[in-house]
Amino acid sequence: MKEKKIRNIFTEGAIPAQQIADDIQKHATQTQIGAHSIFLGQVRADRKDGGTVNAIEYTAYTEMALEKMAEIRETLFAKYALTCMHVFHSLGRVAVGEICLFVFVSSQHRKAAIDACEELVEAIKFQLPIWGKEILDNEDSTWKENK
Repeated sequence: MKEKKIRNIFTEGAIPAQQIADDIQKHATQTQIGAHSIFLGQVRADRKDGGTVNAIEYTAYTEMALEKMAEIRETLFAKYALTCMHVFHSLGRVAVGEICLFVFVSSQHRKAAIDACEELVEAIKFQLPIWGKEILDNEDSTWKENK
């Protein structure tokens, strides 16, 4: 039985724009790639419970999340003709306007990249044990519901 590779998708705090740019630039030498599909999740300033979201504090059951992510990765590589896949998700506090999720999928052709990226984002949101506590400007907090 082939052992799946467990990759760490977690980064402490917001995902820096320079990291995103660098990861994209690294693929310029991969001449078999014809398409990239990228998703960036950003913390919104939603209004709720008499306050406005200032930040989200992300926590996860890390070991389980990484194992599940490896399964999702394996499934998507089997389903789509992908060249590569990168996922970065924040842990800890991420302020409004900052990036908390970076998904980057590449393939020879756009349809595979786009479809796999969309499916991957949905799987991350609904299958990984990651939670976000919204920190409001009125000093209240509430657990975020994934939609």
